[in-house]
Amino acid sequence: MTTTTSTTAAPTEAVATASTADAPALIRFRPTGLDTAPEVNALLERLGLGPFAPDGLTAFGGRNDNWAGTTTLGRQVFVKTVARAPDGSRPEIDRALAFEASAARLPAGSPLRTPEHLGTDRDSAVSAFRLLPGSRSGSEVALDGDFDEALCREAGRAVATLHTLGSAFGEDPDAASGPAIDTAEAPLPPMRWLRAFPWSEVQDRSMAQIAAWKLVQDDTEVVAALHRLRERERTAPHTPAHCDLRFDQFLVHDGQLYLCDWEEFRLADPARDVGAFVGEWLFQATYSVFAPTGEPTTAKDAVAPGFDLSHEEIVERGAAGLRHHIPRIAAFWQGYTECRTPDPELAERAVGFAGWHLYDRLIATAQAHAVLNPVARAAAGIGRTLLLNPAGAVATLRLADLAVPHAAWAHPAVPHPAVPHPADAPSGSPR
Repeated sequence: MTTTTSTTAAPTEAVATASTADAPALIRFRPTGLDTAPEVNALLERLGLGPFAPDGLTAFGGRNDNWAGTTTLGRQVFVKTVARAPDGSRPEIDRALAFEASAARLPAGSPLRTPEHLGTDRDSAVSAFRLLPGSRSGSEVALDGDFDEALCREAGRAVATLHTLGSAFGEDPDAASGPAIDTAEAPLPPMRWLRAFPWSEVQDRSMAQIAAWKLVQDDTEVVAALHRLRERERTAPHTPAHCDLRFDQFLVHDGQLYLCDWEEFRLADPARDVGAFVGEWLFQATYSVFAPTGEPTTAKDAVAPGFDLSHEEIVERGAAGLRHHIPRIAAFWQGYTECRTPDPELAERAVGFAGWHLYDRLIATAQAHAVLNPVARAAAGIGRTLLLNPAGAVATLRLADLAVPHAAWAHPAVPHPAVPHPADAPSGSPR
């Protein structure tokens, strides 16, 4: 069992959402029965928190089983499990504990906030954290249109602070007592899969996911660009990095932003995290093209298939989506450069990783579909452009200037056309 300062939300199956017509979306799920996971209450009791009270127990979305609720002793707790590796090892738990050891050295008032880590049972791969009642995931906040420029700036400050944690490694005598930080190469993009999709994985993928991978594999220029990105990453300065950054890894609680889920934490190119945040907003902009009004999708709007939109409508909506979201990217970069001076090539590498992120997100969201819709193909087209010419999109995405004054990014100019309209994505391959 171990202790430190951090992490968040994960997982289950059956839907149970809570929202009203006038309230923000709070997407929650029915948790897995605790009778099938006795290690959860066992950990809580060993920590002196008491077992979960069954009333009001809920879960957050994600790939790992999790439980959120109040214990019999009145403590509000979030518990999550992570999968073990086939060989029985627990690399995800070890990486998360390495982050906790590093985060314990953060000063009070740090821009990097993370829910308090209460303890971990490494053998069972279960961790407990202080629950932030009423918190909303970043994906929920973005869905409701509330992930504004102020929050994006805070996100930039948090990520930059994470990337400065490395200054203590190898120098702080207390660091030796914590788990070693992972130095292995981040797994995505899976370079072997660029040649061929493993047959062992086919049965777990939808037809749309297989089609999405084919878009990548059939495009020799994209494959070459991903290899170049990997080579640049290997020679770039490495820092502690999240390496799985998405909107749903953020929490907003009482007006403050928290960053969570550290199972992929490792030494890596910081451009991975910057690019992922940029890619999240570009993916949002792509999907907003097919919202009923052309505005960013809200909790009340379902994404329309988009097959009946004319080329002119797609161009108009694409331009509106980019104008809406690029100020948020600029705000993130503003916050980032306030807390850390990036290396000279970080912005360009980040654009490349944003391009990969668009492919990664379209593959993930294709899981429940039989065919790729126009949204996915539009995302592939934008991702392709970023991968093939990252230098050409740095200024467009407002990553060119350091420490831009707030007044400058509050009212940005219309984006330069180096980032294509979603309409420019072809209907077949993204080539």
